[in-house]
Amino acid sequence: MRILTRYVLIELSRVFLVSLIALTGLAILGGVVREAMDKSLPPAQVLGLIPYILPDSLRFAVPVTLLLATTTVYSRMSGANEIVAIKALGIAPTVVLWPTLVVAFLLSLATVWLNDVAVSWGRNGVQRVVVEAAEEIAYGMLRTQRRYSSSRFAINVREVRDRKLLGLMLSLKSRGNTPGATITAEEAELRSDRRNNRLIIKLRNGTVEVDGGPRAHFPDEQQYEVPLWDVSQAGGMTDSPSCLALRVIPDETIRQQAEIDRYEQEMAARAALQMLCGDFDGLASPEWRSRQHELGSQRVRLHRLKTEPHRRWSAGFSCLCFVLVGAPMAIWLRNRDFLTSFFLCFAPILIVYYPLLAYGIDSAKHGRFPPHVVWAGNLAMVVWGAYLFRKVMRY
Repeated sequence: MRILTRYVLIELSRVFLVSLIALTGLAILGGVVREAMDKSLPPAQVLGLIPYILPDSLRFAVPVTLLLATTTVYSRMSGANEIVAIKALGIAPTVVLWPTLVVAFLLSLATVWLNDVAVSWGRNGVQRVVVEAAEEIAYGMLRTQRRYSSSRFAINVREVRDRKLLGLMLSLKSRGNTPGATITAEEAELRSDRRNNRLIIKLRNGTVEVDGGPRAHFPDEQQYEVPLWDVSQAGGMTDSPSCLALRVIPDETIRQQAEIDRYEQEMAARAALQMLCGDFDGLASPEWRSRQHELGSQRVRLHRLKTEPHRRWSAGFSCLCFVLVGAPMAIWLRNRDFLTSFFLCFAPILIVYYPLLAYGIDSAKHGRFPPHVVWAGNLAMVVWGAYLFRKVMRY
């Protein structure tokens, strides 16, 4: 028995590791190229992205690679009649199946951890690399396109000479009660202040014109500061449930529920006061509709917080679910061509598992179904795998 266990584990590990390295390498390359093209990153920062993109690549590569390794090993064993020989010796097929199931269970736990690390550490790490390269990104685009824009401002230059921006026009966009403005300068320079997360724009010999206001000239040096997040176009560190670590989600869920309760009590008190005062028209005012919209947004965030742990655990345990289907199907097909077995297993998974997962996540996030519906795809794979296991054991 130990010989069979060792034999299966060695074959499975060999195929799994080789396939995982190849698939993960392609995924990392695609992720790095995408980020580099979207953000115009310099080469040094492109290399710095790799550690943060690795967990995101692995969490998608591990389940598919494990399915490929499983179908490869058991297709070859079944096609070479090794499973038939094992049965002829009075040994149940479970002897060669349980080592793979144990490995799949352990890899499922590892994939849950990868899902958590990828969204809570990897995404923020990518944003941090992009933010730290904000100055170089801006200079790179100004050299090639003579223009750079973000959510807060737009820069146009006539020429870039070393670190000097000649003939600069800086357009500041209005925000809230702050009007927009247009600044022109004969010469300018960009400098990052990473300690304070600011980009300093030094302007020399220029004019400032406020929208709908006066125009002023400055012959000396002036400077304008903007957050590095706005310059890099990476977006700030978000408190979205999909970017929170699993360990903080329970506390965040409690806080969100308390915030909703407080908001509902406040709205109830305001509604009662308006009705007592006979102000029934006020209940249909734009302000009241805005409050209802805000309450709806907070409820959606609560549903997302409740859904997120189930999403990560169900996605992680796709490894075990894929093996429950792939191993018995590969034995049952008895086809030595592992690619045929793999695609015959993976095609139904694409048609059944992923649509159920996507539908369950979307429904749970909007409160149409409880969070447990996220496991519907996993349950379908388990039922299908149990049926295939029964066929393998009987025939």
